[in-house]
Amino acid sequence: MTSIITNNSALAALNTLRSINSNMNDTQSRISSGLKVQSAADNAAYWSIATTMRSDNKALSGVQDAIGMASAKTDTAYTGLEAAIDVVSEIKSKLVAAREPGVDKDKINKELTELKSQLTSISQSSAFNGENWLYNDTTTAITTKEMVGSFVRASDGSVSVKTIDFNAATSVLIDTRTAANGILTKGANSQINGTSTTYFLVSATGTTGTQVALTTSTTDDAVEGMISSVDQMLKTMTDVAATLGATNSRLDTQQEFVKDLRDVITAGVGRLVDADMNEESTRLKALQTQQQLGIQALAIANSNADNVLSLFR
Repeated sequence: MTSIITNNSALAALNTLRSINSNMNDTQSRISSGLKVQSAADNAAYWSIATTMRSDNKALSGVQDAIGMASAKTDTAYTGLEAAIDVVSEIKSKLVAAREPGVDKDKINKELTELKSQLTSISQSSAFNGENWLYNDTTTAITTKEMVGSFVRASDGSVSVKTIDFNAATSVLIDTRTAANGILTKGANSQINGTSTTYFLVSATGTTGTQVALTTSTTDDAVEGMISSVDQMLKTMTDVAATLGATNSRLDTQQEFVKDLRDVITAGVGRLVDADMNEESTRLKALQTQQQLGIQALAIANSNADNVLSLFR
């Protein structure tokens, strides 16, 4: 039956065209945004996962920056400690030379004085962003330093920040307020021919013992005691430098891991929500063809009314 009130063919064609236009809008939206899941309405599960992982990735970016800051601090401390080790080694060498009979100890002592001043200069200069792990001139002792190492999301959804710790109290070379807290200010004990003596390199508040210094009357036993004490300081500094170097290496490794992890998370989120542009472009071309055919079908359906009118002419 042909009706001029209800054109079923036109309604069917119009419904099809609306569906095609809706699909085309969705496809064009995915092409323009590059995302197949833009909101929870598109895919609630994937959108939720992607949103959470993007947030975690931003947190990891903060971790990466924090690790960079921590690496700068450990690098600075290690560089200063390495320079101080070279100076203390030079002091030990000068003391060994002073053991030679007939040597001018006063001249060697002048060199020792300059080297000790250099140690103070190195310690004071080894600071980054206001933090110095080698030199302390306050009444508050330097303690363990916590450095952000990672951001962790547990299986139950809880999050936490993990740290990499370094006991900076062990790396202090000079503590002007509390001599016992500094490697060079507290000195080291030596036993020479049954005589126990503590020698230190840099004087500070609370220093006990004898400063490493030479005069023409300094005995051979005293020189050997100084050599023994300086060697112990050198050993302690070397151990600390090794620990600091290992910490620095761990920070570098962790920074590379966090960088790779961020890349993996970004790629994983992309697999969930990114649009396949090849597929979308192909789909758009097909929908454009369907749209043209739908428009033609609607035109044909609407022409049926014209056919009815021709019967009344």
